Amino acid sequence: MPATLTITPPGLASPLQEAPLRRALDTTDDAIVISDGQDQVVYANAGFTRLFGFPLAELSGKRLADLLLGPHSAPGLAHTIHQSLAAQGHFRGEALLYGHHGQSRWTSMVINALHDATGAADGRITVLTDITLTKMHEVLQKRVLEGMVNEMPLPELMALVCAQVERIAPEVTASILAVDEQGRLHPLAAPGLPKYICRALEGVRIGPVVGSCGTAAFRGEPVVVTDITTDPLWADYHVLFEPSGMRACWSSPIRNHRGQVVGTFAFYFREPRAPDASHQHLVDVCLHLCALAIERDTARRRIHQLAFFDTLTGLPNRVQFRSNAEGALAHLQRSGDAGALLFVDLDRFKQVNDTQGHAAGDALLEAVARRLVQACRRQDLVGRLAGDEFVAFLPGSTQDEALTAAQHLLDTIAAPLDIHGQIQVPTASIGIAMYPGDGSDIDTLLSHADQAMYQAKKEHPHGPRFFSADLSLHAQERAALERALRQALSDRSLQLHYQPQVLNDAAHTLHGVEALARWQHPDWGVITPARFIPVAEETGLIHELTLWLLDAAFGQLARWRAAGCNVPCVAVNLSGRSFHQPEFADQIGAALARHGLQGKDVLLEITESVMMDARPVTAANIAALHRQGFRLSLDDFGTGYSSLSYLHRLPIAE
Repeated sequence: MPATLTITPPGLASPLQEAPLRRALDTTDDAIVISDGQDQVVYANAGFTRLFGFPLAELSGKRLADLLLGPHSAPGLAHTIHQSLAAQGHFRGEALLYGHHGQSRWTSMVINALHDATGAADGRITVLTDITLTKMHEVLQKRVLEGMVNEMPLPELMALVCAQVERIAPEVTASILAVDEQGRLHPLAAPGLPKYICRALEGVRIGPVVGSCGTAAFRGEPVVVTDITTDPLWADYHVLFEPSGMRACWSSPIRNHRGQVVGTFAFYFREPRAPDASHQHLVDVCLHLCALAIERDTARRRIHQLAFFDTLTGLPNRVQFRSNAEGALAHLQRSGDAGALLFVDLDRFKQVNDTQGHAAGDALLEAVARRLVQACRRQDLVGRLAGDEFVAFLPGSTQDEALTAAQHLLDTIAAPLDIHGQIQVPTASIGIAMYPGDGSDIDTLLSHADQAMYQAKKEHPHGPRFFSADLSLHAQERAALERALRQALSDRSLQLHYQPQVLNDAAHTLHGVEALARWQHPDWGVITPARFIPVAEETGLIHELTLWLLDAAFGQLARWRAAGCNVPCVAVNLSGRSFHQPEFADQIGAALARHGLQGKDVLLEITESVMMDARPVTAANIAALHRQGFRLSLDDFGTGYSSLSYLHRLPIAE
């Protein structure tokens, strides 16, 4: 039978001495204590020893307040209880109490006054229930989850965890560190530690002897150091912590759902010691909450990164750049300073993609992005809009300064670059729009700088060009031309002219005819291919134009033959962009079948860029055309950067 202290106070007869009642009281996990009129303990059940560790023999004649109140108990708690008993006859509340060995316990207190036969106060009965775990879960989870719902920043949320932990266990100083993908520490919260310690720990790499936290993160397991002044793990750090008064540290790794260490949670103590069971329970709760908060913050930052930053280069995307630039323009408007928007477009980027593949193109874009950032000033804004288009906003730049900056960017970009074993010399064209002369809002500046860049490509490739009003007129004309071309394709008002191809023999034998697209606009007159073909390429209409040209040319050849006119074949120029459509070869074959022709009746002319295109879809289309009996002719071979070795790879007829 458990030992029980039993001293019968005045007014209390034998009931507590009755064995069945005593056994019942000893079975409960609650601590039950009876004190006499002088607040001295006269009875305690076995649950009191289990909860607080005091041997029952030491309780006789002791005041409960002297036994259980400690350094972090609520000040004036004994006086508050005394007043409540005198006024109401009972007291209910929560308190931080301490056990025999100094361990803290949050308890629920229910105290009722005892009275003698005359009704006078003659002692009290106290029931203490351990609520430490409940308090941990309720307080921590409620506060932390509320913080997450309210989008509290991660450092503030982690500071909240530390504050709640230190409230539950005042003998503890808590800290939470994040561990990045490079294995470096970043303090998130340590409200009880001096600021200089957090600054010193920023960026420290984890390792086998990096204090408790760096070692715990490195090992992936808890590390308990009972005396940091003598433990080898703290050899490089105990001097840093010495002024803070911290003597012991217990650190546990925080893991995400994949088991990766993403942080550490540490308890510091001001005396050499190890954690107890209550500390373990507290840490278990906190590790789960910290992992949840860190993962949520990581996901939120990832979503933000995907939404506002380019995944390849890490630069702000169009949305983020626009937002940043709007803020910079607002500042310029208040200060009255000028600014410049530079629109940077790589020259012949498509050729790198076509000849070396998209991996090489991506490597080029990443390198250019780094060079742009390095070449710009700290206050400049850099972004990637799309494809090979970059932008830079230069606040406070005059026109001369903008021109100098643009030339510096071009020189920086043009440094030789090794991409997958091949040396490239990247070049770019830059359009410049000035604030406020060329526009007072970011959309206008982007549009005008874009127009200037296109003009630079035409007039001064690899160089800069300022926007002018004439360029705006040109852009309007180009937009009108695009709308008219769409309408012409829709109502099939384009025409084909046919140029004879003759053999170099005495009879000048007809070899075939070449189909050439022509456009007679009802208002503008003749529009040359040199004007509308580039527009079709830039706007994505070229594939539709190519399919129309094929169908019209095949139909005309069939009609000539039906009329008895022996035309050997028709040659048609194909756009390189059409070869990027997986169904292109099938579309040509279908057009041929519609008009009752065979592959040998057609000569398909391709450019050198198609031959050098490394895309699998291009090679698949060429092979499919060859299988269908089409003949391929290489147009303008030798004007680009290809070599004769490419001719052996493809079924070129002419």
